[in-house]
Amino acid sequence: MITGLDPSRLRATADRVRDEIAAAARRAERDADAVKLLVAVKYVPIDELQALADAGLTLLGENRAQELEAKAQAYPDAFTWHFIGQLQSRKVKQIVPYATLIHSVASESALKQLEKHHTPETKILIEVDLAGEESKAGIRPDELPAYLESPVPVAGLMTMPPFTEDPEQSRPYFQALRDLAHLHDLEELSMGTSQDYTVAVEEGATIVRIGSVLFE
Repeated sequence: MITGLDPSRLRATADRVRDEIAAAARRAERDADAVKLLVAVKYVPIDELQALADAGLTLLGENRAQELEAKAQAYPDAFTWHFIGQLQSRKVKQIVPYATLIHSVASESALKQLEKHHTPETKILIEVDLAGEESKAGIRPDELPAYLESPVPVAGLMTMPPFTEDPEQSRPYFQALRDLAHLHDLEELSMGTSQDYTVAVEEGATIVRIGSVLFE
């Protein structure tokens, strides 16, 4: 668990990350304001979340349905919540009341549950496995058209490239996701984490999921 968070230090680190996002956006001739910084709080306990609010970090992503519910209820007005973990169909009903965006729709069963339980505010991203990794969730690119026929609004796509120490190794996957989104007129691209977010921004990310680099 991550404890002892200091709002002033968080704010300074977030400002540095935003500066790096802005520089990456300029290199790609993009508007930096089009990129949202999402703070991944899987390892941040409920009683540490106030430090994030005090630092002005209000867009948070949680990986676990039960933790999302508990954290959102504890801070009903402080944060906007996204769900970024693996989406299990049996957890959809628990997630929908709290998540304004669900990043990880990757099965027909989860999509069917969303069709039953979504609200007018619910938006989703389809997770795409571009590397063919059996250990990771995600649909094949050729499966996407069937998912886009769902009555649940699909805002865009998400992907998790294979882990690498070299951010440049992630670039082809980000490019492929951007091209797939453009092909289907989808706007949101959730891609890039602490180790490769600048490359993701250069390739079109609209949401970067930042965790460890903020809390080091």
